Amino acid sequence: MKILLISLGCDKNLVDSEMMLGTLQEKGYTFTDDETEAEAAVVNTCCFIGDAKEESINVLLEMAQRRENGQLKALIAAGCLAQRYREEIQTEIPQVDAIIGTTAVLEIAEALEETLEGKCRNHYQDINAAPVTGQKRVVTTGGHFAYLKIAEGCDKHCTYCIIPKVRGGFRSVPMEKLLAEAAGLAESGVKELILVAQETTLYGVDIYGKKSLPRLLRELAKISGISWIRILYCYPEEITDELIDTIATEPKICHYLDMPIQHASDNVLRRMGRRTTETELRSMIGRLRERIPDICLRTTLISGFPGESQTDFERLYNFVDELEFDRLGVFTYSQEEDTPAAEMPEQIAEEVKAARRDELMELQQEIAFEKANDMVGRVLIVMIEGKVADEEVYVGRTYRDAPNVDGYIFVNTTAALLTGDFVQVKVTGANDYDLIGEIYHE
Repeated sequence: MKILLISLGCDKNLVDSEMMLGTLQEKGYTFTDDETEAEAAVVNTCCFIGDAKEESINVLLEMAQRRENGQLKALIAAGCLAQRYREEIQTEIPQVDAIIGTTAVLEIAEALEETLEGKCRNHYQDINAAPVTGQKRVVTTGGHFAYLKIAEGCDKHCTYCIIPKVRGGFRSVPMEKLLAEAAGLAESGVKELILVAQETTLYGVDIYGKKSLPRLLRELAKISGISWIRILYCYPEEITDELIDTIATEPKICHYLDMPIQHASDNVLRRMGRRTTETELRSMIGRLRERIPDICLRTTLISGFPGESQTDFERLYNFVDELEFDRLGVFTYSQEEDTPAAEMPEQIAEEVKAARRDELMELQQEIAFEKANDMVGRVLIVMIEGKVADEEVYVGRTYRDAPNVDGYIFVNTTAALLTGDFVQVKVTGANDYDLIGEIYHE
């Protein structure tokens, strides 16, 4: 039987999808990306913000139509939306045969088999159950890089966020399991590990009694075959000097840090339930840049949070203008039910949210283009991602580029390169967010 698995939302969700694929593969199922060939479909959903929720619902409805028409023998919903709205899905989309909760992903084969036998049953576990680990994954990222989910859930309870209610509290994956998984990924050809969690910086506090991300990084760096280690989702208030020193001194760790700050006005940060101030953010960014001068900093912001005044917005705008992040994304505030922020007074009009987002992104565009131009003349290590069809040009990423969210470097060369190869490239030009270069010969 051919299975179509559609993975929506974040890279953490993608890891769950890859574990489901591994479970199904072990049971003899095969996979297809062509919905017309699929005999069953699994939709791994997201509900983090309104747009993600809408996309998940639309995909479920599309697959439900195929189930209704008899083109699919089974339709299963998994992931955050399925966990959060299971009753609504059962009522409104009855073509969904089974629902898999966020901690029950390894029960996917059982759910599928039950459905094919005409026994529809939902699969749930406590959302605070131990993180799902140890399952062989079918890596869907091309084989040269992979995400390593080091923890599940979150304890922060930011006022805008639903994640703790669908993913549970913060639970670290034991280090020995992560090291075994990483070694297996390396043996399969993975060269870049990208560490993800709702918050990577708190790794180990629940198991080892202290922040253990630096120790995990040092152990992962010992694995043969791994060349790059990239860290995403570091909350600024949890970054320690030990972590900064580990990034600075361990050659395999990319000088790249994804540090979502969400805002810079103390008034808004307080209403968000964030645990930093503008002064503390400035201090942390200064420490990072002083200790690691070539560090690439990525962040995300929310525009139009309830109660965000024009003064608050201008403070954020000036902060971005002054701090000059290398990478930056902006989301308009999404009013998520069952979160404290959804009930706050002074909700901002959608057009104001969008206008503020656009202002920030226009500013960031200027900053990003200038930083891209500043890279001209530098020699960088590049991981090859693929080749431009019918041209002697390869597409690659530098240490400054996380997959799917940052830019690329286009490498002009007549050499024959393979995806996953590392080459030295001299940057010869910039095209908006992307760089242009050629193979460097000393």
